[in-house]
Amino acid sequence: MEKEKKGIRISFNSPVILVFSIACLCVLGLGYVTGGVSDKLFFCVYRSSFTDPLTYFRFFGHVLGHANWEHFLGNIMMILVVGPLLEEKYGSADTLLVILVTAFVTGVIHFIFFPDVALMGASGVVFAFILLASMTSIEDGKIPLTFILVAVIYIGGQIHDGLFVHDNVSNLTHIIGGVVGSVLGIAMNKCRVSKY
Repeated sequence: MEKEKKGIRISFNSPVILVFSIACLCVLGLGYVTGGVSDKLFFCVYRSSFTDPLTYFRFFGHVLGHANWEHFLGNIMMILVVGPLLEEKYGSADTLLVILVTAFVTGVIHFIFFPDVALMGASGVVFAFILLASMTSIEDGKIPLTFILVAVIYIGGQIHDGLFVHDNVSNLTHIIGGVVGSVLGIAMNKCRVSKY
C-alpha cells in the first residue's frame, strides 16, 4: 500500500483577522474608486446628526477605512502579525469583541471631543491588540513585566507625540485603543483563570 503524499495547503487560520483585513482592503479600493466619497459616507467618524442612521454605523465602520495605501499597510501588517496569535488564544468571538469595542469606544470619544476632525483607520485596534498581546501570560494576581514595559513605551510614546508632534495622527485613539485592549485583556484572562 502506497502512502498518500501530503502537499502543502493554505489554511484559513484566523477567520476574524483575515475577514477584517480583507474588508479593510476592499474599503480602501472602494475609497479610491469613489474618490473618497464612500469613506466620508461610511468609513470615517465625525460630528454628524443623531437622526442620520449612518452616524451609528460610522462609530464602528471607521476602523475599516484608511486614508491611503501606506496608512492601510501600517495598520494591517501589525494586525496580521499579532491578530492570529490573539485569535488562537482567546478565540474568534473574543477577538471580534475587542475589535468592535475598540471601534465603538474610539469612535464615540472622537465624535464627542473632536467635532471638526474626521477619524479613520484601524490604529486603535492595533494598539488594543499590542496591549492585549503583552498580557497573554497573565496569571491570577500577577501582572507581566512585559505588559508594563509595553504600556509605558507605547502609551508613553503616544502621550509624548500628542503633546509635542503635530501631525495627522490621532494619538488619543492609540491611547484609548491600548486602554480598551488592557481592560478587555484583564477581563478575558480573569474569565480564563476562573474556568480552570
